[in-house]
Amino acid sequence: MESEHILSPAAVEEYLRSLPRGIRWRRWASGRRYRVTLFSDRPGPLIVIAHSFRDAAMAQQLAHAVEQDWAAAPERCREAYHEILWKAPGLIVVQLRRRNVCGCLGHRHMLVKETPFAEPHDAFGGARVGEMDIAYKRVETWQALPLSDTALDAKFREGSRLEEFHARQFRLRMLSVLLHETNHLVFPGEEESLVRQRSLGFYHDALASYVENAMATLSLTIDRSFSRLG
Repeated sequence: MESEHILSPAAVEEYLRSLPRGIRWRRWASGRRYRVTLFSDRPGPLIVIAHSFRDAAMAQQLAHAVEQDWAAAPERCREAYHEILWKAPGLIVVQLRRRNVCGCLGHRHMLVKETPFAEPHDAFGGARVGEMDIAYKRVETWQALPLSDTALDAKFREGSRLEEFHARQFRLRMLSVLLHETNHLVFPGEEESLVRQRSLGFYHDALASYVENAMATLSLTIDRSFSRLG
């Protein structure tokens, strides 16, 4: 079933620009910034990444994961989240943090706390709003699937290809956490083991597909940053 309202990035960005000048100034002075993004193959949910100006590069990485890495994942991976994304709130606020005090990768929030989105507004057109947080420093050091990650990493040598692999790996970890917490927003009563199995399955299959495609398209005789051990 499709979500109750479809929002456009332009509508949300216009709403943020239309807030009273004092509110916009205080938000800017405090360093709070917003990046609006959307899964490229579907009309919703709309993702608003709330972050510090110091973390703009990380917000860009998460947006890249939503806009491009999601679309590059095999269809079977995306199909696992078809119902979840259709039933998700029309607007999801992601509070991008460096760390959580508890050490967790992320949480779904029972209530929306990000000020511009905490109360209903005509700009949202009646769409529900959900919220979560993601601690990107924790995601950077997270060993999602140690054995398979190590096996895939071993296919690359030092150099540009290894850097590219690690960049994709990090973005897919961020994306899997976002999907994991969206799963909790939609089905809060689902067992954690099942939610984790789904998100780790997405991460593993999407990363393995990337490596498989890289191996199929790169010349091992020309690109010496790619291991012959693959």
